[in-house]
Amino acid sequence: MIKKWRRRRAAQRIKPGDGRPLKPFRWWQMTFRALFYLRLTNDDGRQTVYAVDVRHWQNQSSGEVKAHLYLDGRQHAQSKLPAAFPVPGGTVEVRMSAFGLKRCHYVTAKGAEHQLVPDRDSAEGRRAHFDRAHPALSRWIGLLSSIVLVIALALLISQLIETVTQVEPVAQRIGTFTSPIDLPVWLNITIGAGAAAASMERALRLRYSWLLDGGAG
Repeated sequence: MIKKWRRRRAAQRIKPGDGRPLKPFRWWQMTFRALFYLRLTNDDGRQTVYAVDVRHWQNQSSGEVKAHLYLDGRQHAQSKLPAAFPVPGGTVEVRMSAFGLKRCHYVTAKGAEHQLVPDRDSAEGRRAHFDRAHPALSRWIGLLSSIVLVIALALLISQLIETVTQVEPVAQRIGTFTSPIDLPVWLNITIGAGAAAASMERALRLRYSWLLDGGAG
C-alpha cells in the first residue's frame, strides 16, 4: 500500500524531457554528478539505452535535486527526487541520501531489482571498477566502512542517552546515565569525519542503511 502511494506521488513529479543530448561525463564532475545506464531489449530485438543523470551536490543549495532520464542519448523525462520513471517492463527508481545516491535500480513488474550500471568515469563507476579489479581489498574497505559507522553510532547513542538523562524530569524518573566513553573533542571530530567518509564510500556502492548512514547524516 505504501509503495503504491509512493509511486503515485513520484509519477506526479515526472515532467517530459526537452530532447536535449546527454553530455559526456567529465572527470571534474565526480563530486557532484552521478550517471547510470540501463540497457533494455525490446520485443523486436532492438536494444534501447536509458541513462539516469543526477547533478546532486551541485543543486543542494536550492534544496531541489532532479534526476534526468535519457533515452538513446536524448532527454526523455525529468523528476524531482525521489523519482520513479516508468520504462518498458518496470520502473527506474532513484533516491538520494545526504552522501550521494542510495538507490538507482530497475524494478521489474514482477518485483525483481537490478542496479543500473554506473558510467566508467564517474566516482561510482571507478569504485565499481576497483571492486572488480581488487575484490578482496574492496570487501575489506566495505567492512571497514561498516565498522566505523557502528562505532560512531554506538558513541552517538551513548552520548544522547547521557544528555537526555541530565534533564531534570527524566533524571527524577529513571535516574541519570554517565557514558563510559569520554573522548576528547579532537577524537569526536575525527570519528565524525570518519563516519561521513564511510557513508560516502557506501554511497558510491549504493549501499544505505537508515540506522547506520542515516545516523551519520
